[in-house]
Amino acid sequence: MAKAYFSKKFIYNLKNIILALFLGLNLSGIAQTEIVMNPSNASQKQKSAEIYITQLIYVIPGQEKVFNQFEDIAIPQISKYNGKLLLRTRVEQKAVIEQNMETPYEIHLVVFASQQDFENYMKDEERKKFLHLKNQSIKAAVLIQGTKL
Repeated sequence: MAKAYFSKKFIYNLKNIILALFLGLNLSGIAQTEIVMNPSNASQKQKSAEIYITQLIYVIPGQEKVFNQFEDIAIPQISKYNGKLLLRTRVEQKAVIEQNMETPYEIHLVVFASQQDFENYMKDEERKKFLHLKNQSIKAAVLIQGTKL
């Protein structure tokens, strides 16, 4: 799906046009605005954009120690791939306001400089050597990927 990138001037003019329409003003004297999409520029911006990874981790009861052994190896590898662990937390049930799902054992928020950096992290040979610890200790994980708005 192509993304459109608009200038601040275009957005400002668009807001004024919408306001004028809302107020019922005559727009016949307003010049047409041309929307130009440059797919090569859009894909270049998309490739270089930071990506945020949120992970909800569900640990098998009794396997917390094994899970932490994996994390002790995996988390330091993030920085090798232009990434940074922003948050690692455990949810206390008393802190939950509303719930329609199982409470995860931990929630991680990580940022990578690019999609490629994240993919390279996932292929890291050192990390892959210890995936058996992850597989032994995690019953499920939900990975949510996004960008900063």
